[in-house]
Amino acid sequence: MSVEVIAVGGYEEVGKNMSAVKVGEDVVIFDMGIHLDRIHIHEDTDIARMHSLDLIERGIIPDDTLMKDVDGKVRAIVFTHGHLDHIGAVAKLAHRYEAPLIATPYTMALIEKTIKGERKFKVTNPLQVLNSGEKIQISPDITLEFVRTTHSIPQTVTPALHTSEGIIVYSNDFKFDNHQTISPPPDYQRFRELGRKGVLALIVDTTRAAEDDQLKTHSEKVARLVLKDIMEEPLKEDTGMIITTFSSHIERIQAICNIADESNRKILLLGRSMERYCTMAETMGLLKLPETASVYGSPKAVNRALARADENRSEYVLVATGHQGEPDALLPRIANGKTMFNVRPGDNIVISASVIPNPMNIANRNLMERRLKSSGARIFTNAHVSGHAGKEDHRDFIRMLDPKHLIPSHGNLNMLAAYTELAEEEGYKLGNDIHILRNGQAQVFNGGV
Repeated sequence: MSVEVIAVGGYEEVGKNMSAVKVGEDVVIFDMGIHLDRIHIHEDTDIARMHSLDLIERGIIPDDTLMKDVDGKVRAIVFTHGHLDHIGAVAKLAHRYEAPLIATPYTMALIEKTIKGERKFKVTNPLQVLNSGEKIQISPDITLEFVRTTHSIPQTVTPALHTSEGIIVYSNDFKFDNHQTISPPPDYQRFRELGRKGVLALIVDTTRAAEDDQLKTHSEKVARLVLKDIMEEPLKEDTGMIITTFSSHIERIQAICNIADESNRKILLLGRSMERYCTMAETMGLLKLPETASVYGSPKAVNRALARADENRSEYVLVATGHQGEPDALLPRIANGKTMFNVRPGDNIVISASVIPNPMNIANRNLMERRLKSSGARIFTNAHVSGHAGKEDHRDFIRMLDPKHLIPSHGNLNMLAAYTELAEEEGYKLGNDIHILRNGQAQVFNGGV
């Protein structure tokens, strides 16, 4: 029985992740994400009214039309976690397949919210919740297992497909973090067990494979300590404080709220995406907001909250969207003087997010920072650690799983090539057992482990 890995999206860029694995006549799809960089999409942008064909043409969602030529039946659509570059296209594409959507509880809740907000298509696929550590039978020859891992959003998993030809591991995204407060450490023991059982292929993200500054990604524990050092003294001043981070980074938001709660300040979590992720996480018991915290998502509610904070800035900590400098997000609008909150000399701005490296983000972020500085604000940009594996984490992962074949993904050609170089240091060889695919290409494996 042959195994085929089909690269649908995310093999030429960071984003719009979608892969398919065909085992005999059965197909399992992994992820349906959007490419945030192709148009002015950011955390607060709604694509619910846009048509899938327009989105495909613009390169915003995966071009899954190639799946029509795949001779097999899609048995399941599996999601690794709740980031938009992994679930953002579900409402545009899932209805084309008669298959259940499978995800962890928090990821599934975010998927459901995305589906309910859709205005073009009706998605009626069955929803199947699967927790980390659990398995489900997909077909007579395929069993799906969710292995616990860590990332920058709760309940991220690494799916493993158990087949008669060996195990296929799909790892987009992960980091090895032993010190998160919401998510337990990765299940290293299970990864090693899978390696001993026989991993036919590892499909793995390469987002940080080309970076040399951090060979092993720091834990969120480091980010908590940095945030505390930055925030502690300014919280005692009679100045404003705004913190921006990924609205989906519940672990980071929890840390920010815990630090701010030690002061006498009220916490305002502001922005539509901040409301979406945080309200869901709080409802599910993942996020524990202090009594002093409030969440506002609608423009009117945000404006009223900003007006209160502007009058009494020393009484509030604002946690806002807009860390990439996206023109319509909240912090850039504050920087541009388009809100009820006016930045004054001495105000403290903490940017707890790195720049996603593309020209548009770099330019937007630089412009936002310059405008904030021109208003007299003090800016801290180092309160962040990545949610993606560094080179040495990748090396550890390869050694745990000992896969027969490697398929680098979730990256541009430079990232895929950097991962290939690392894998060759581990004894693999490009064209032999390392397979670089482009969107629309496939790799067939005949024979098992």
